[in-house]
Amino acid sequence: MNYKHDYLTHIDEATVLGGPWPGIQLYYPPVKYSPAQGVYETMEQAAERMRRHAHKTPANTLLFDLEDGCRQKEMSRALLRQELPKFDPNRKFQIALRINPFRTPEYEKDLELIRDCAEFIDVIILAKAGEVYGAAEIRDLSAWLVGVNSQITIQPIFEHPRSLKLAADIMQYDTVKHVVFGIHDFSKAMAIHLTPENWIHELRTYLHLLLMEARIAGKGVIGGVEVLINKNAMPTDYIEPEDVRRWLDLHGDRESKIVHAHAVEEAQMGLTGKQVIHPNHIHLCKVAFTPSPKAIARNVAILKAAIDADALLGGAIRFEGEMLDPPMFGKALQTLLRANALNALAPEDKAFALDVLKRLPVQVIRENWPYGRV
Repeated sequence: MNYKHDYLTHIDEATVLGGPWPGIQLYYPPVKYSPAQGVYETMEQAAERMRRHAHKTPANTLLFDLEDGCRQKEMSRALLRQELPKFDPNRKFQIALRINPFRTPEYEKDLELIRDCAEFIDVIILAKAGEVYGAAEIRDLSAWLVGVNSQITIQPIFEHPRSLKLAADIMQYDTVKHVVFGIHDFSKAMAIHLTPENWIHELRTYLHLLLMEARIAGKGVIGGVEVLINKNAMPTDYIEPEDVRRWLDLHGDRESKIVHAHAVEEAQMGLTGKQVIHPNHIHLCKVAFTPSPKAIARNVAILKAAIDADALLGGAIRFEGEMLDPPMFGKALQTLLRANALNALAPEDKAFALDVLKRLPVQVIRENWPYGRV
């Protein structure tokens, strides 16, 4: 632990920055039901679909659901045992498993799968976290992971007010870097009837409480799952905000506009990711969370101007008609680090961001970027 007025001479990225963010997490059903045929896939069909679609997902995280969204649990576990080793070890996305609630029979079977495939898994997403045994669930799972793969992290899902009340205790463990706001189960527990258009407003109080606890603990929060499904996917070459707005105006349906607006609002509130249930959501939400090239260039220019004026730690500059001072410089740095956490920062911009960090006292780094350890 460094003293608050110390400066870093060397930056270990995984330690100081806290590693990659979950970003857009795509729920991927291991074994899918076909409404047209009225049957579930066979192992062969599910494996073929996974090789065709899952291996090249543009999502930041590929999330295999073994809990609520999984009916064929045994077949799904068998499929994952067979297919997880076939993923490229240099893939650009994380692999996450959403497992069943703590100490249930299905949970124990999920742990057997994780033990067998530990080297291919990045994240465990724990359903109904803390609802029965409290923070001890995270403690015990963390201890178990030490002997399996200590690099695997845990993302507890907050699906009940009881869990929210225990937020500080649940977030105290180093294995927890991000938590999930399970809006649908949470609203059910609170007897709040959500609407697809306004769920952020309807759950705002609880989301803000979770965000506050997470910020104090230095953890990220992953946003809610949208139930609206847009008909057409936005092309991936639409990246800048003005291009996205143009596509939405010309080609977007009501669903795509709502989903994108929610993602923008969640990103503006500082969330570190969002779970989605359909491939058409991926790019629509990804552009909301990921700083665009123009935004990155502008914030690099702001920080360079602040350094040139020797105002990074005190003082103000005029930039493009605005008066900017250290809080704004901190936000500019956050934009660069956010892009880096989402694998969207060019090497030269990353080197610049790390150089800026070395110019800041440890306490200022903690204020601006609480996700790592300094």
